[in-house]
Amino acid sequence: MNKAVRNIFGVAAAMLVLLGFNAATESVNLSLPIFETEVTPAEERAIVSLKDFNDAIVDIAEKTNPAVVTITTERIQEVQYMNPMDYFFRSPFSQPDTETRQRIQRGLGSGVIVSEEGYVLTNHHVIDNVDEIKVRLITGDEVIAELVGTDPQTDIAVLQIDVENLPTVEFGNSDDAKVGSFVLAIGSPLDENLAHTVSFGIVSARGRSIGIIRNERGQAYGFEDFIQTDAAINPGNSGGALIDMNGELIGINSAIASRSGGNDGIGFAIPTNLAKRIMDDLIDDGTVSRGYLGMSFGGEVDRTMALALDLEDTRGILVGSVEEDGPSKKAGLKEDDIIVALNGEEVGNWDAFRTKIAAFKPGEVVELQILRDGDSKTINVELGVRPDEILVATNSTPKRDIDETIGFQVRELTSELKNELDLGNDVEGVIVNSIEEASNAFERGLREEDVIIAVKRKPVEDAEDFYQEIERSIENEDKAILLTIERNNSKQFIAFEI
Repeated sequence: MNKAVRNIFGVAAAMLVLLGFNAATESVNLSLPIFETEVTPAEERAIVSLKDFNDAIVDIAEKTNPAVVTITTERIQEVQYMNPMDYFFRSPFSQPDTETRQRIQRGLGSGVIVSEEGYVLTNHHVIDNVDEIKVRLITGDEVIAELVGTDPQTDIAVLQIDVENLPTVEFGNSDDAKVGSFVLAIGSPLDENLAHTVSFGIVSARGRSIGIIRNERGQAYGFEDFIQTDAAINPGNSGGALIDMNGELIGINSAIASRSGGNDGIGFAIPTNLAKRIMDDLIDDGTVSRGYLGMSFGGEVDRTMALALDLEDTRGILVGSVEEDGPSKKAGLKEDDIIVALNGEEVGNWDAFRTKIAAFKPGEVVELQILRDGDSKTINVELGVRPDEILVATNSTPKRDIDETIGFQVRELTSELKNELDLGNDVEGVIVNSIEEASNAFERGLREEDVIIAVKRKPVEDAEDFYQEIERSIENEDKAILLTIERNNSKQFIAFEI
């Protein structure tokens, strides 16, 4: 009898005990075949009473808890301080005397040790923009952690600690976590003194996209495919473990939906199938590569849209436009096609679909089942590289060195970004992906998500054009560079020094 069947019978036995068929600590005679109990791990043990069920949960918690760590962070901030007595004794016509003082801002989160090499999975927002990261083990030992890499768009970060004989937790298949499955959430909620708190619940829903991964301007730009759970998750649990009944890691706890600021029974975890994919990229390459279709979203086919299109009981997404020379165009996808399935799985909404596409690596082939003029077709698409992730190389100066010189980075302005920013299809250029606040460009007014349409009045169509123009200015030893930008549907000019 396989494990799944044993678990079903075990839960049935426990429920009969709850209903009063027997005492909680006694076996329930269901006239079932006698299970062999030679294998002792909890996930392989036959469960014939409520006590057995309780012991199995205890065993799973004891097995996995040591691999969960507490993460503390420090960020040093410089603040201006003025002596309060200066108000009374300085001349009203003079400037107050101020001094700069340092203030330490501390943060708290959780993490999961996933390998003997000391790799720790956590959330990007736990370690974002901090100066020091410490990991505290279940033994109480605290060590400095090295940041291996981070991916803001999935809220995943990877740390590494140099400690021997580390406890680890194994990855499970998060796709097997069905709604109603029992799970444990482990982390450090609210306070360091509450480290290694274990809570119990179920998987409440799958494939949640809640728009919580946002950029600095508050716009949703992440890839979300959350597991929802009612296991208690509170601030500080971020980066902790979501464990299934096999004692395996199936999620990285990341967020809550709450009116009170605390646990309201609605928590969200990043599936490990996605988290591990991101982790492997960060460890192996230092960056994340995502699959790219080269199409824009035209709308979700819900019941009303299906009626309007005269398509009965059809669900899917409409293709708005197909990028010229993009992967979808080459595979034969067309505007107004309706994508109803990805690799045999039904497509329900755009957010889940784009996240699943991004979870594939460039070069992988996906199968799209589509409807075109009422006919069903299958199209195989070899995914490309997202334009914002193409490393643009020039003959002499690497892109990263140029970024350091000018103090900001740009990425391609895709059709998808044009829709998000409400830009016309005729707008060409690059978008500011990140910018250092200490840079002259920031001081002169350049901001993230500004669209650069020209450098020194010369139009730029893509990142390669942009970096070539910047490199040319650097080689010519120009003192300043003029940018033409598009912001809020109006053209502006910004000049910055290099």
